Amino acid sequence: MNSKLKDIHMDALFEGILSLGSVEECYNFFEDLCTITELRAMAQRFQVAKMLDEGQIYSDIVRETGASTATISRVNKCLVYGTDGYRTVLDRTKEG
Repeated sequence: MNSKLKDIHMDALFEGILSLGSVEECYNFFEDLCTITELRAMAQRFQVAKMLDEGQIYSDIVRETGASTATISRVNKCLVYGTDGYRTVLDRTKEG
């Protein structure tokens, strides 16, 4: 965990997110909290993470998502060297 990030306000935000009970509640909360651009960027990064996890190559990811190679590289770095945040969600949401 990034100790520079952790504080009582972040804890309250994450506890609030954990209290949401449906996708619709998530839409409502995140549309109030974030700009459309911020939400689309987060969704794009998650899509990139899923595609990298599936073994897809950068050129295919760029073509399908519109993400820059810098974004893809950063997401890949998080998958390999990060705090396993992506890994946790990817594993829990895998279709199977």
